[in-house]
Amino acid sequence: MSATMSNPAKLVKPSAADRIFNFSAGPGCLPDEVLKQAQQDLWNIDGSGIGILEHSHRGKVFDRVLAEVEADVRECGKVPANFKVLFLTGGASTQNFMIPANLLPVGGTADYLNTGHWAERSMEEVKYYGTLHVAGSSEEKGHSFIPAQGELKFSSNPAYVHYTSNNTIYGTEFHYTPTAPAGVPLVCDASSDIYSRPIDVSKFGLIYAGAQKNMGAAGTTVLWVRDDVIERSNKIAIERNLPTMLRFGVHAKDGSRHNTPPVFAIYVVGLCMKWLKKFEYAGKRGVEAMEVFNAEKAKHIYDVLDASKFYKGHARPDSRSLMNLTFRTSSEQLDEKFVKDAAAAGMDGLKGHRATGGMRASLYNAFPIAGAKALGEFMREFERKNG
Repeated sequence: MSATMSNPAKLVKPSAADRIFNFSAGPGCLPDEVLKQAQQDLWNIDGSGIGILEHSHRGKVFDRVLAEVEADVRECGKVPANFKVLFLTGGASTQNFMIPANLLPVGGTADYLNTGHWAERSMEEVKYYGTLHVAGSSEEKGHSFIPAQGELKFSSNPAYVHYTSNNTIYGTEFHYTPTAPAGVPLVCDASSDIYSRPIDVSKFGLIYAGAQKNMGAAGTTVLWVRDDVIERSNKIAIERNLPTMLRFGVHAKDGSRHNTPPVFAIYVVGLCMKWLKKFEYAGKRGVEAMEVFNAEKAKHIYDVLDASKFYKGHARPDSRSLMNLTFRTSSEQLDEKFVKDAAAAGMDGLKGHRATGGMRASLYNAFPIAGAKALGEFMREFERKNG
């Protein structure tokens, strides 16, 4: 064994000087205190003499971890008692097919709102289970806006209505909760803006989110599923003869432990929820404080865009995302220079997606306001030198 490995304390030397501003679209940055606690618990959690990565998913330590994580997830989101909280694997991409498999009856129709790449990815899976109806779309204008409620046209009898609340690639976000036809479950992919602002969970039949942006590390997908939706899915699963692991009802009955769950990823969600619960800003606490904090972070960049003729934002102002801010300069060459110069200045992950080009600044919950200020200042200086 090496000298370093024989003294595990030497493995942990966190320093602010070692960190740069991480604008990555995902996995996103995590709170400093979460990272430090995870470092400790990797070695020895709760004085058990065993690290979290090594504990049995059915042992007493993880029993406590899982119970606390679910309780904290419920508290942060004010999740009603008639919802199950599930921790699954496979990312939101797996939910793209699990949802129609469980919620779309044979011969049925599902309504989807097409507002970007991830909405389109979810729509692609419907054809394996039933009929897709596009109830609203922003495709014709390059997914630069969010359709208003009055622009939505639902099918005559949808099994459910699905939308993606925030679009990481195009930088647009729903600033309202769509209203589905009476009695129709509303389903939301909230992967990139979950808990960035308050949400009325009771308006939904099912919400799902990959944890790796606002809730924790990559590896688990969190679902909030209303009890009657699970009951409905049980009947459809039998009708469709779904494999066991694809059934929502199985995971709900077994408390997310039908098989070995993603123990570490769930544990990190718990750390992030504890951090969020006590987060304070502008006289508020928790998710309500985070909403103000996120708006202020985004304002440092949007103020530059609004005052500039050098930069052009992709999203229509009324549809702008607070999580993913997309913009470009007048040329691809300048965009490349911007990304390169920003990286040299300690700002990583700003290259835009190939679908939009330009730049993308992702400001998830744990992203510090100092980074948003630094980017705003860098943008002004870059325009002064290159405009």
